[in-house]
Amino acid sequence: MRLFTCGSCGSTVFFENVRCTQCGHSLAYLPDARRVVAIEPVEGDPSLFNALSEKAQGQRYRLCANSTDFGVCNWAVPEADDNPLCEGCRLNEIIPDLSSPENLGKWRNLEMGKHRLIYALRGLGLPIESRAERPTGIVFKFMEDTPDGAKVFTGHNDGEITINIAEADDPFREKLRKQLGEGYRTVLGHFRHEIGHYYWDRLVKSSPWLSACRALFGDEQVSYEESVKHHYANPPPSDWPLHFVSSYATMHPWEDWAETWAHYLHMVDTLETARGYGLVLRPKPVDGAPQVALAARTIDFDDFDDLLRGWVPLTVALNSLNRSMGIVDPYPFVLSADVIEKLRFVHDIIEYVDASVEIQQELASRWESRYASGEKTEEPDGSDEARGQSEGLQAGAPA
Repeated sequence: MRLFTCGSCGSTVFFENVRCTQCGHSLAYLPDARRVVAIEPVEGDPSLFNALSEKAQGQRYRLCANSTDFGVCNWAVPEADDNPLCEGCRLNEIIPDLSSPENLGKWRNLEMGKHRLIYALRGLGLPIESRAERPTGIVFKFMEDTPDGAKVFTGHNDGEITINIAEADDPFREKLRKQLGEGYRTVLGHFRHEIGHYYWDRLVKSSPWLSACRALFGDEQVSYEESVKHHYANPPPSDWPLHFVSSYATMHPWEDWAETWAHYLHMVDTLETARGYGLVLRPKPVDGAPQVALAARTIDFDDFDDLLRGWVPLTVALNSLNRSMGIVDPYPFVLSADVIEKLRFVHDIIEYVDASVEIQQELASRWESRYASGEKTEEPDGSDEARGQSEGLQAGAPA
């Protein structure tokens, strides 16, 4: 996520802001310009706004109806677009039951995560199609368990992404995370995971990539229902960290793909944030030699190896900063060689999403040859530190 600038006073503003804290100007995110900008009402029509940004190219905008009616969105809609909802909110099919007052706050948290997701997908050049544009396009359902005991399960089915709104409640989600033995569980993580299932259907299922994907992730034709039963009835393989990004990814090839896809989005969005801050890391361990510096501004996001070189040192620093505040690690992962290969594969599919079938076929064939030869990426600088940091104080060791 980038940093933005108030066009009125020049102060730094952020993705979810609706008002500049310095000058008081109203703010809105313009999807067509990919910027949060200061806005001013049009004289004689307070429902329309001028954007104080050259990138708007003189267009006028309305605020999304979910902003004016409910305060859960800060995106704008171009004047020429007849839809009262922004491009993110118009993907909703079911919103929470607002007769329960606490659901408004949950909905707001869900929209924050969903809009961050859509921002990232647009930045990667991925197709975002509604049901009006494609029969199996993206649609979101934000639902809750019913009083009669009917459960709502977060998941994906043919473009339909259902999120149980209880996941937007921090205490509930943290309790469930501990019960399931997960290291990471967030609203944004749910969106990134479930959209991964959508893009498997959209970009892999009937594409030249399918055979190579099966070689890396396994055959998705294995019974999903039986895999789920086995996963929850048995502990994961003891060596799962060598092959999977999470224990949940061991359940079925589809879940391995979705977990890896979500992880790739974690990487690119967090590195973009680091670049926005001009972050430079120069680790200097006590009594040790200074380590290689990382300058986030120099990372080439089209080069997976460059992404990886930047990612590992950044996550070690993130975890260290959190520990200094007495907060749990935001990044409880260590990337093995097998996981890095899967992330590289996701990167290639995204990089060549608009390439011809012939080019995709050539690249997929190279991947199959790479897999057959056993070629893998060497672990990047910082991997030993990440591994040591993850071990920390083991049970039974002196505190």
